[in-house]
Amino acid sequence: MPNRKSVAVQLFFRKFAQKFEAVVFLCKQLLSERNFIYLACVLVGISCALAVIILKSFAHNVFVFANYINGFLKFPFFTILLPIIGILLTVFVIRRVLNGDLEKGSSKILYAVAKKGGIIPKKQMYAQIITSSLTVGLGGSAGLESPIVITGAAFGSNFAQKYKLSQKDRILLLACGVSAGIGAAFNAPIAGVLFAVEVILTDVSISAFIPIIISGATGALVSKVILSQDVLLSFKNVTEFNYHNTPYYILLGILAGLVSVYHARNFRKVEHFFSKLKMGVYKKALFGATILAVLIVVFPSLFGEGYESIKTLSTANPEHLLNNTFLESYKDKQWVLLAFVGVIVLLKAFATGLTLGSGGNGGNFAPSLFVGSYLGFFVAKFMDITNINSYLPVTNFAIVGMAGILSGLFHAPLTAIFLIGEITGGYDLMVPLMMVSSISYAVSKQFEKHSMDVKALADKGEVFTSDKDKNILQSIDFLDLVQTDVKTISLEKSLENLIEYLSTSNQSIIPVLDEKNKMLGIIDFESIRPIVFNQYRVKFTMIKEIISQPKEVIHHDDGMETIMDRFENSNETILPVTKYGKFFGLISKVELLEAYREKLKEMVIE
Repeated sequence: MPNRKSVAVQLFFRKFAQKFEAVVFLCKQLLSERNFIYLACVLVGISCALAVIILKSFAHNVFVFANYINGFLKFPFFTILLPIIGILLTVFVIRRVLNGDLEKGSSKILYAVAKKGGIIPKKQMYAQIITSSLTVGLGGSAGLESPIVITGAAFGSNFAQKYKLSQKDRILLLACGVSAGIGAAFNAPIAGVLFAVEVILTDVSISAFIPIIISGATGALVSKVILSQDVLLSFKNVTEFNYHNTPYYILLGILAGLVSVYHARNFRKVEHFFSKLKMGVYKKALFGATILAVLIVVFPSLFGEGYESIKTLSTANPEHLLNNTFLESYKDKQWVLLAFVGVIVLLKAFATGLTLGSGGNGGNFAPSLFVGSYLGFFVAKFMDITNINSYLPVTNFAIVGMAGILSGLFHAPLTAIFLIGEITGGYDLMVPLMMVSSISYAVSKQFEKHSMDVKALADKGEVFTSDKDKNILQSIDFLDLVQTDVKTISLEKSLENLIEYLSTSNQSIIPVLDEKNKMLGIIDFESIRPIVFNQYRVKFTMIKEIISQPKEVIHHDDGMETIMDRFENSNETILPVTKYGKFFGLISKVELLEAYREKLKEMVIE
C-alpha cells in the first residue's frame, strides 16, 4: 500500500497538471492561432531541454563514477559489468513496461511525418528517456541524441494532439521538439534548427522558421542555465585556419566520406545479424552485451557516448587516452597511440551495432562525432609522425573530422557545419568545415543514395524525405480509396446479363471473376460498344469472347509510386485491385490525384 506522503505527492502533481492544462487551453482561446503556436514552441522547448538534462547528466555521472572505480582498483570490472547490466535492463523495461514495443531511431520520426501526419505515440515521451539512459548511461556504445530527438518530436506531436491543433501545426511542433532537443544537447540552437529543417521537414516556408528557431533557442537556453558545462561537448584549443593545410582537409573530406559508408554498412550488417539470430531476447542481449564488454575492456574509449575521449584527443596530452588500458605502459610511443586510434575508428560501427542490435537503445549521432574526431586526429597525427607535415593542428582536424562523418552519415552538411561551429564557440574553422562536410557528403552520396536514417525506410518504399511529392504520395493509404462495391460477372452469365448490369451502373469496367473470386479478366464497355448495340450479336456472343486482360493490375501491397507508374504505363484512368490474389475492387486515378491535393494542403507548413 502506498504511504500517505507518496499519495499526497501524486495528488499534488495531478492537480498541478490539470491546472496547467486549463491555463494552456485558456491561452488558446485568448491568443491568435499564430501567437499560440509561439507559446507552444516555448513550452515544447522547455520540456525537451529538461529531458536532455536528465539524460546527459545521468550518462556523464555514470562515466565519471566508472572511471573513478577503474582508476582506484586498477581493473576495469565496472567497464565489463555496466554495459551488460544496462542492455539487459533495457530489454527488461521494453518487454515488461513498454509491452515489447519501442520505436528506435530517428527514422521513425520521418515515417511519422510521411505516413502518420506527425502522430507519435504518447509513450515515446518517456520510453526513450528510460531506455537510452539505461543503455548509453551504463556504457552502451551509442548516442543519446537520437532518443533525445524522438523524445522532442513526441513532446511536440502530443502537445498538438492534446490541444487539438491541425496536422500542419502538429508537424511543425514535432520539428520544434527536434530543434529544441539538438539545441539543448549541444548548446547549439542554429544546428538544432538546421537539423529539423534539413533532415525532418525538408520542405518548409520561411515563416515556419520562427517557431523552430524559438524552440531551438529555448532548449539551448534552459540547457545552458541548468546543465553543467562539463557535460556538454566543447573545445578550447582551436586555432585559426591556415590555407596551406587545404590539401590535407580535402584528404580528410574524402576519407570521411569513405569511412561514413564503411560505418553505415557495417552497422547495418551487425544489426541484421542480430535480427536474424534465433535466440530469446535475454540470451541475445547477454550475447551481444558480452562481446561489447570485451571490446570495451580492450578499448575503453568505446564506453558510452565517448565524448570525454573526444575532449582528451583535443588536449595537449592525447596519450592519456591509453590510461587504464593494456597499452598504458606504451603511451609514450606515438605509433601505438596512432594504431589504437585507427583501430577504434574501424571498431565503432561494430560496437554501436552490438549495442543496438542486441536490444539496447540509442543512436548514431554521437558515434558519428566520435568516429569523426578520431579520424581527424589520425590523419593529422599520421602526417606528423611520418614527417609529411609536422605543423597540422591536431585539434582542428579532430573537430573538422566530426563534421565530415556527421555530414556523410546523415547527409546533412549544413547541420554538421553549424553544429561544430557552435560547439567551438566561433567560426574560425568555417572554411575547412565547409570543405570537409561537402566533400564527405559528395563521396558518401556516390555509394549510398540515402542517409543512414532514411535508407531502411527507402528500401521498403515507405518514405523519401528528400522529395516532397513522394512524401505526400507515401502518406496516402490507397486502399481507403478503392471502390469495393462494384458489379462483377462470371463466365456463365450471358451478354444480356452484362447489358443489364451496364444499364444500372456507371461502371465502364466490369471484372470477370471465377467461383473463388479470382479475376479472370475484365470487360471494357468502350471495346464492346459495337456489340452492345447489335441485337443479333448480343444474343449469340458469349462472355468469354469479349473478355480481355487489363493492361495493368494493382496489388494491395504496392507502393504509391508503383501505382502511379502503373497508371502512367497503361494510360488508363481506372485499374483493378487484387488482394492476396483475389479481386478487391477498382481504383480511379482521379480519386488518387484528389487525395494528393488534399494531403498537399494539409502538409504545407506555413
